[in-house]
Amino acid sequence: MKKYSALTAAFQEASVVQTALGSVRRSASHLALAATLACAALTSLVASPVQAAPIDSLIKSVKFDDVDGVNKLLAKGMDPNSVDNQGFPLLVIAAREKSDKVGAALLANPKTDIEIQDKAGENAMMMAALNGDLDFVKQLIAKDAEVNKKGWAPLHYAAANGHDDIVKVLLDHSAYVDAGSPNGTTPLMMAARGGHVSTVKLLLDNGADLTVKNQIGLTALDFAKTYKEPDVVEGLTARLQQMQQK
Repeated sequence: MKKYSALTAAFQEASVVQTALGSVRRSASHLALAATLACAALTSLVASPVQAAPIDSLIKSVKFDDVDGVNKLLAKGMDPNSVDNQGFPLLVIAAREKSDKVGAALLANPKTDIEIQDKAGENAMMMAALNGDLDFVKQLIAKDAEVNKKGWAPLHYAAANGHDDIVKVLLDHSAYVDAGSPNGTTPLMMAARGGHVSTVKLLLDNGADLTVKNQIGLTALDFAKTYKEPDVVEGLTARLQQMQQK
C-alpha cells in the first residue's frame, strides 16, 4: 500500500507539473500571438500613409491659391465658410495670403459669407486693405461687402500701411473718413503713426478732422510726435496753423 500510495502521489505530482507546463506553453503561445498581432498592426501603420483630412486639404489649397483644388472640394460639399484650427475662415485666409484666384472662387459661391470674421474681428476686406490687395478689395466691394464696418474698419487697415490706392477706393465708396475704432482711433491717426505722409494728405484732403482725439486724448499730431515721424509732424502742424488762421 505504501508503494502504491507513493506511486499515486508521484503520478499526481507529475500530472500537476504537466498541467502547469501546459499552462505555461499556452500563455507563451498567447503572448507570441499578441506580439505578432502588435507587430502586424505597427507595420500596417508605418506602411500606410496617414490621409489628410478634407478640411486640411481645403485650407492648404486656399493658402497656395490652388483654385482647382478648392473648387473640387467645394463641389464635394465642403463648407466655403469653414475655419482652420485657429479660427480663420477660408475667405480671410485667402485675403491674408493674397490668394486672389481662390478668393474670387469663394466670392462666386452663393453660400460664402463675405462678412465672416476671425476671432480678432477681422474680415477679408480688412485683410485685403492691410495687404494692399486692391483687386481683392474691388472684388469684395463689387459683392457689396461692408465698407463701413463697425469698430476697426478697412480704412484703418489701409491707412496703417499707407495704401493710398485702397484708401481712395474706400473713400470713393463712402467710407467714413473719421471712422473711430473701439478706442476712438481714426484712420488719420493710423497713417500718422506709420509716417505715411501721402496717406495723411489724402485723408485730410477728403475731410479728415485732425483735431479729433481718441479715448486717451491723443490727436493724429500726437501720434506722429510719439512715433517720431517728423515729416508728418511738419505737415499736420502746417495744416493746423492754416485752420487757426481762418
